[in-house]
Amino acid sequence: MAIYAVLAGKLVLATVIAPVLPNPVVIAATRPDLTATIPPPDRAPILDRSGKILAVSLPSAALFANPKQIRNPARDTRLLRSVLPFLNRETLRARLSNRHYGFVYLDRFLTSAQELAVNRLGIPGIYFQRTWARHYPNGDIAAHILGGVTPGQQGISGVERYFNKRLTADPGRPLRLSISVALENIVHKALATAVSDYKAQGACSIVESMTGRVLAMVSLPDYNANDLHTVNPSLLFNRCVSGDYGPGSMMKVVTLAGAMQSGMMHYWDRFNTSHPLSLDGFVIRDYEPVTYWLAMPAILAYSSVIGTSRIATIMGPKLQRAWLRKLGFFKPPPIQLPGVQPPIWHPKADWRMLTTMTVSFGNGIAMAPMTLVNAEDAIVNGGILYRPTLLARQPGAPPRRGVRVMRRHVSVVMRNLMRDVVLSGTGIYARVHGYLVGGKTGTAQVVRPSGGYYNRLNDAGFIAIFPADHPRYVVYAMVIHPKPTKKMQHFCYGFTTGGYVAAPVVGSIIRQMGPLFGIPPLKGTALAAVSKRFQIPLKPPVPPGRTSLGPDDPFPPGANRYAYVLAHQTPPKLIDAAAVRDALRRIELAVPGQVIRRDRKHLISWDEAHQGVG
Repeated sequence: MAIYAVLAGKLVLATVIAPVLPNPVVIAATRPDLTATIPPPDRAPILDRSGKILAVSLPSAALFANPKQIRNPARDTRLLRSVLPFLNRETLRARLSNRHYGFVYLDRFLTSAQELAVNRLGIPGIYFQRTWARHYPNGDIAAHILGGVTPGQQGISGVERYFNKRLTADPGRPLRLSISVALENIVHKALATAVSDYKAQGACSIVESMTGRVLAMVSLPDYNANDLHTVNPSLLFNRCVSGDYGPGSMMKVVTLAGAMQSGMMHYWDRFNTSHPLSLDGFVIRDYEPVTYWLAMPAILAYSSVIGTSRIATIMGPKLQRAWLRKLGFFKPPPIQLPGVQPPIWHPKADWRMLTTMTVSFGNGIAMAPMTLVNAEDAIVNGGILYRPTLLARQPGAPPRRGVRVMRRHVSVVMRNLMRDVVLSGTGIYARVHGYLVGGKTGTAQVVRPSGGYYNRLNDAGFIAIFPADHPRYVVYAMVIHPKPTKKMQHFCYGFTTGGYVAAPVVGSIIRQMGPLFGIPPLKGTALAAVSKRFQIPLKPPVPPGRTSLGPDDPFPPGANRYAYVLAHQTPPKLIDAAAVRDALRRIELAVPGQVIRRDRKHLISWDEAHQGVG
């Protein structure tokens, strides 16, 4: 009884009379701090043009160990793999057993559930480190554009690398790109279907606005951007900017635009396409030959190699090279991505008659698809060459500035000629009900490593503009090494040309893209009226008061000697030098770093030739 009395007294003393209060330090350590804030991420998020998240940094935990504190590496390896089965058994045990180090990473990025599961194991010597992890919610959509980061959150590819300083300097300010996630998804599905149907090696596609903003860029095969460090390195190759491909007949658009820009030829001029061309043992013939002279609309619609060669030889190498240089064909594409590839072309000393002819229809030169798309954008947007960009327009920012490279009238004519290709030429499978689509097919031969071309291997391409009467977008697609599969035999009849393979891809993209970007299809009489107004006949009449090249007068003043040689005629002793200078002046309009003539009394600099178009 005495003992119980003492205990009762002691309890009353400790709890009522003189209670022992807990240590304030202990209380502070166990009480949650409701004022704490999460530190800002180490990289800014990346958004698409409408504000949808493309890349974002989220809180994460890195798992590390101090091997000097690990008592039983075999047991701890077994315990860790019970909750983290993706860890390699041998590697994990080796790291836990290495007592020469006091710090080893076991995994750099754990989810919250994984962190909680490891913590419940209560293994001495296992710790967590607060970190950030980069996440790409859309997986493989826009993977080649976004690129990726190192475990230390530094950009190593794509815009993550190109804008690394910008993304890390101000993590709170998102980087907004010009691309559309919805359009990327449309393009990705259309390309993937073509690759599957034709068992192709790969494909790429670019959609660009008339001011050079890239709205979509897809390269196949691709990868999940979240798995950048574990995928096959070959999947990281971006065909849109890092690969050089022959443009095929899509180059004919460039050739005809240059011919009209020079002032030496017009769209109503006719050229001899009635027989193949022979030169130095090479024979140039049309896939579907004709026995009469063709004007430019028919040359483009029928994709006449002979007619394009005639036009190029009238211009000659000097004018041709000046035109290609101005459009950017001799430089890597100036896009905000690392790894851009310089084009492949013949040096000036080797740029002879045969080179002039083959380059005119897309052989003997290769470039990244981005270069071709940007050049053809300038040809149809009114004649303004813009630097391509992946950045969205900022609210209140001034319109983009470009350089005028051709007359607006020539650009309008080229739109009409490209419309004829889809209406009655090789691009009929790019037709989309309710939309005026213009374009050009391109079937490029594939070069052998040892030289020459493969006989049964090609790249199939198509480039389109829409709406053709007032272009807003350029849509390009290329399918690499398509095969005539049994599945597509009923459609392509064994052919793997740009018209059969790539044109339907572009048509599918435009069909879904139009409503997405607020371009309703035309119907009934409205469609018929626009179509009738916007069309140049394949045999255009000669305007009143103008003359035309043809059988009686095949060469304009200043025609290059190549054209006479190709026609088996003796060149004149003196070429009209004044006509050549005038043509070169028109071709070299607004070349950066040069002063160009506006007329005989005035000079205009490249800076003065800048044009601002919204």
